[in-house]
Amino acid sequence: MPELMVVRHAQASFGADNYDQLSELGHRQSALAGAALREMGWVPDRIVTGTLTRQKETLCSMGFNAAPEEHAGWNEYDFHDLLRARFGGTIPDLVQHDRKTHFRTLRETLREWQNGGLQGAAESWVDFKTRILAAQTFSTETNVQKVLVVSSGGTIGQLVASAMSAPPEQMIALNLQVKNTSMTRFIFSPRAFFLHEFNATPHFAPTARADMLTYS
Repeated sequence: MPELMVVRHAQASFGADNYDQLSELGHRQSALAGAALREMGWVPDRIVTGTLTRQKETLCSMGFNAAPEEHAGWNEYDFHDLLRARFGGTIPDLVQHDRKTHFRTLRETLREWQNGGLQGAAESWVDFKTRILAAQTFSTETNVQKVLVVSSGGTIGQLVASAMSAPPEQMIALNLQVKNTSMTRFIFSPRAFFLHEFNATPHFAPTARADMLTYS
């Protein structure tokens, strides 16, 4: 059956003025991910990304030649916007730059968003879920056998939660587990969409590459 392989973007620029660009490590992670797929014989027939720079840079460094398509439904939720909505327009410095504080606060913020809060946010939780479903449909309405998507952690978390009919809270847990350049695989047909593999990083398996593993 056809497969949808969703790869999370590589390490971006946490704490920088512009998060939406890969770090030097991120480019190396991407190259390893692309090489691993080729070594497995998994070469995509079709490629789709979101519209974010970090997603496009990840694909570029993966080294596939096929021209990608874009669908904004694969974009991440705008976590800066959600945090600004929660804190009245200004994100506290500790939340912005301290990883532990940032992710604890993000978890709380996502719960509030899912429960209908954060009314000032540019995108609602319902709209987020709806556009991911649209991106899934766009990417799997095809006659090819292997579709590669480069997306983001929250989007992947929701895609998995939806495929498993899991409650909204589970999306948060999945979101925060998704590793940079990890591979999440689905089997699809016109009538079915099944999770086959979640958050795999075979390209980091050698001990010498343990320091390549990142989550943001």
